[in-house]
Amino acid sequence: MTTSPTGTAMRRAARGAARASERALAPDLARGVMLLLIVMSNTGFHLWAARHGATGWHPVDGSTVDTVVQFAMIVALDGRVYPLFAFLLGYGMMQLFLRQTAAGATDRAASSLLRRRSLWLVVFGSVHATLLLAGDIIGFYGVVSLVLGWLFLRRSGRTLLVAATIAVLLKVWFETDALGALLGGDLGAVGNSSTEPSTLAYAAGEENPLAAAQTRLTTWAIITAFGGFAWLTAAEFLFGFWAARHRVLEDPVRHLRLLRWTAALGVPVGLLGGLPLALAHVGWWDVPAAAIGEGGAISTLAWLTGLPGGLGYVALFGLMAHRLRTGGHGRPVVVAVGAVGKRSLSCYLAHSIMFAPVLSAWGFGLGAKLGSATMAAFAVGVWLITVVAAYAMERRGRTGPAEALLRRLVYGRRPQPVTTTPST
Repeated sequence: MTTSPTGTAMRRAARGAARASERALAPDLARGVMLLLIVMSNTGFHLWAARHGATGWHPVDGSTVDTVVQFAMIVALDGRVYPLFAFLLGYGMMQLFLRQTAAGATDRAASSLLRRRSLWLVVFGSVHATLLLAGDIIGFYGVVSLVLGWLFLRRSGRTLLVAATIAVLLKVWFETDALGALLGGDLGAVGNSSTEPSTLAYAAGEENPLAAAQTRLTTWAIITAFGGFAWLTAAEFLFGFWAARHRVLEDPVRHLRLLRWTAALGVPVGLLGGLPLALAHVGWWDVPAAAIGEGGAISTLAWLTGLPGGLGYVALFGLMAHRLRTGGHGRPVVVAVGAVGKRSLSCYLAHSIMFAPVLSAWGFGLGAKLGSATMAAFAVGVWLITVVAAYAMERRGRTGPAEALLRRLVYGRRPQPVTTTPST
């Protein structure tokens, strides 16, 4: 005779986190590489002594190597990494929901678990921003996931695709002025020609640690509050929900055609969409400053094409995982990068621990002495440290500290598998 979970246990969760045997390579591999892309894209926050241009994001001074690095990052990373992050977060949310319902939890109980997790992500984000990084994205995605989880976790695949399509159309509709200026050739008609350098909002150049913390928390609060209505255009999450329902990354063999077409179309669109902004930023294309500033025609094009670019990257990771399934799955490099993906929250926070105190003016101030290229090299080094640490934890069967804390807060005191983490 079998019994189903009831009472408090049923209300909290029918089971704990994913077991090692349930994890697929592609999502973890994608998260591991994604963290390298994120730490690279965040480098501009810390170049607080450099002269910034109209974009407010990258410096406009430096060596030829710095210029090449800026060009590559604008084309391949800026605005492409966060759609990838959002997709994977949505994918992980739906995975968690489906595991709970498959184990016997009601839809309401599983949704309640996700809400609790999202609320704790907001808390994690607030602490992260106060102490280290104003650009924290955990809280923002926590708010978005609260809304989307409530509205869409229990919806059918068709409903998710319709909602995602509407979200894409809303993205375009909100930018009609910028797109009109782009299509009409009047590139300076919209946009901010003197966008404030991101280093100011992120307080990297502030010498007073308390003042820096106040600025960071204010910036984070604005970003996170924006998540309350940014869900209207959160197509990335919805595509992640849909893909998880169909196990696209867990079973890439059944979805090779979809993955190949998504990679073949999404990656080139993403790269080409960022190309005009990169050309203008480095001075190889003379355009009005407003065109590449906040809300400008060219910067909007780069932002809108970030969605297909991010989805294309996801598809590439799925195809890569498919190739590795037939050989190379156990290679140390693959295991190590996947281990970072399993501990993505811990590694993401570790980046800030190694970045902020070393680079900020309130710390050692190294950010004043680096350029785009040397900062990128520093970022790669930071990521490699997390790879080594995650690999060591993987071999010892230990989870990441942030994942362990989040799991304890979400699931309570029930025993949990030590080699897995909720995706972030």
